Amino acid sequence: MRAGASIFKRIDPSHQRRRIQLANLSDGTSLEGFSSNESIKATSNHLRGLIKEELLEDTPAFGEASEQLLKFHGIYQQDDRDRRKEARARGLDKHHQLMIRTRIPGGIVSPDAYIAHDAISRRWANGTLRVTTRQDFQLHGVLKGDIKKSIRAINDALLTTLGGCGDVERNIMCCPEPLVDDFHADLQHAISAMVAELTPRTAAYHEIWLDGEVVKSSEPETEPLYKEQYLPRKFKTTVAIEGDNCVDVYAHDLAIVAMKKPDGSLRGFNVLVGGGLGRTHNKPETFVAVAVPLAFVEPDQIVDVAREAVAVQRDYGDRTNRRHARLKYTIADRGLEWFRDEVQKRLRFTLQPAEPLAWKPVDDHLGWHEQGDGKLYVGIYIENGRIADVGEVRSRTGLRHIVEELRPQIRLTAQQNVIFAGIDPSQKARVEALMAEYGIAPVDSIPRAIRYAMACPAIPTCGLAVAEAERALPALIRKLAALLDELGLGNERISFR
Repeated sequence: MRAGASIFKRIDPSHQRRRIQLANLSDGTSLEGFSSNESIKATSNHLRGLIKEELLEDTPAFGEASEQLLKFHGIYQQDDRDRRKEARARGLDKHHQLMIRTRIPGGIVSPDAYIAHDAISRRWANGTLRVTTRQDFQLHGVLKGDIKKSIRAINDALLTTLGGCGDVERNIMCCPEPLVDDFHADLQHAISAMVAELTPRTAAYHEIWLDGEVVKSSEPETEPLYKEQYLPRKFKTTVAIEGDNCVDVYAHDLAIVAMKKPDGSLRGFNVLVGGGLGRTHNKPETFVAVAVPLAFVEPDQIVDVAREAVAVQRDYGDRTNRRHARLKYTIADRGLEWFRDEVQKRLRFTLQPAEPLAWKPVDDHLGWHEQGDGKLYVGIYIENGRIADVGEVRSRTGLRHIVEELRPQIRLTAQQNVIFAGIDPSQKARVEALMAEYGIAPVDSIPRAIRYAMACPAIPTCGLAVAEAERALPALIRKLAALLDELGLGNERISFR
């Protein structure tokens, strides 16, 4: 939390968290037996709920129903867990704060958008930027009174937080290597089309955060894809390039692998489904699953396949138990052939058999490389994705300096690192000098154990964390790196999570 912003409020027994009770859908379907989240979504008026009203209240936190709806808007309500004990001892409420997640398809960030996020982090957040494993930016420690200003500033930079969280299609990932050729241009076009097709249509986001005009019509607002209840749970999609699995296709609900013709142009896409690494401790009915091959499709068919895969999960995913609501459970319960048939029924073309895949060792795209148009890109290591000024490593100030001076295009990677692209060869020495000035290490100087290690934020911001992660890993991984060197294993590609 930034200086001067730390506040505690006395617990007010009269302040009750709002709840949206079980109701019926507009077609009369009863929601009895569904999870409470289903009722909240169905009665939210397409994700509006009471968010706008609660923004006006002089309270440090949103109510329970709004807390769930905020996720669709890219916002998680959290509290500083380091301060819980103190608050309880003094009879105070939790130290409430919010985390904002910007949805950044393919991890592509303009210089202006990067600078905007840096400014938001310093003005309204905790002074750091967090690159996620799904190529998003996260801003931690935002107070309720600053949330609307922060969201507006992100949108002014031509990005959005809508769909950053919640039971919808999340950020669509893609291999971040910024090569300049027709293949990558066609791939980016396909991703943009999928993003447009799978983004929620509700006007609630603009009404609440951007002061958009409330449109009144005799026709009810509709969500063509998501309907009234949206999806049973989140839906994650990634796009890889054949041979390069840097975005981990096997860990996603929908994984798309771009395949090349002999001349290097886009030939089509292999589609995999049903991956997911989440499980609940001490709940054996929850499990990890790897995505499995579904089909091969032509380039102009991928948007339809992505939409209908989402639609099948919308119609058949478990809405009674959120621990059993991801696509991997739907496929485990009903079978891959059933899922393929359901998708096929909704398409006007025939799904082709999936093709075999082969992968090279994972490339994190760090260091200097040519990008195909005479310019260079450089992948910069960011420990645990945390862009911050800590001791001699001043990555937040250093990266901002490079962006402001040289205006590179930015890519966020699935390994939580940052790529600067479009750098003229004559600027390479200047980039290296600025990195050295701010203590940002070149990749060749980073031990492999450290380079391939990652940790989630965990305590103190994540309410689900059961142990330390990001705060504990740096010291631990350096001890492990030293031990590996002693054993002659320092150059092995060992990944620590």
